[in-house]
Parts: sequence; C-alpha cells; structure tokens
Amino acid sequence: MSNTATISIIDDDESVRIALDGLLRSHGYRVKTYAGALDFLSSCELENTACLISDIQMPGMNGIQMYDRLSALGIHIPTIFITGYPGMSPRISAGAPEPVAFFPKPFDCAELIACIESVLARSA
Repeated sequence: MSNTATISIIDDDESVRIALDGLLRSHGYRVKTYAGALDFLSSCELENTACLISDIQMPGMNGIQMYDRLSALGIHIPTIFITGYPGMSPRISAGAPEPVAFFPKPFDCAELIACIESVLARSA
C-alpha cells in the first residue's frame, strides 16, 4: 500500500515518535516527526501535512496552543490529539474547527490507522 499523504507527528517523547513513525510508514505513509510544536510551526511542512498527530502536554508550546496558533493563521489541518492524561478536558479556541479525535496513551494502533484513513478519505 502506498500513500502519498504526509502525516506530521509532534511529540516530545522520542519513543512515541519512533513508534508512530514506524507504524505509519508500514502503512505506506510519508511521515515527518517533530520534538515540539515550535519545531513543526517553523518547518516547511505546514502546507504538505494532510493529517497532524500531536501530543497535548509538551514543554514550551503545548498541542492545544499549537492548534490554536495554526487556526489563527488560517491553517486547518485535521488533527488527532494523543495524551497521557485521559481525564483531561482540552480547550479549543471558539473559532477553530474541532480536532478529529483524542486518543489516550496507550492507544489501539488499528483504531488510530482507521481514524487517519477516515480523515484522508474526507479530505480527498
């Protein structure tokens, strides 16, 4: 299976980035990984990212703040949040489109892939 869509992964935990990178590449996706929100925001991949997978809790700018910044810039990337804090209730800015999904860590890989495939099918 070959997918040309770029999935960007943002997580401060290197082991999570490596695991997600391997999972998504095994499904044929082009993957870019970033250790933090500012790394992604300053990259050249904003326009090429078809789906964003981001941790919520990260040092510096967290995932929700990054999502709000993208929305303020008029950049609307379907976003899947992952979090090690399943009980938390994330806040999204009022004018921003809703994220696609929230997955608590650890998450079911098959469910994550199904979610990505659904996002990409809707965007096509």
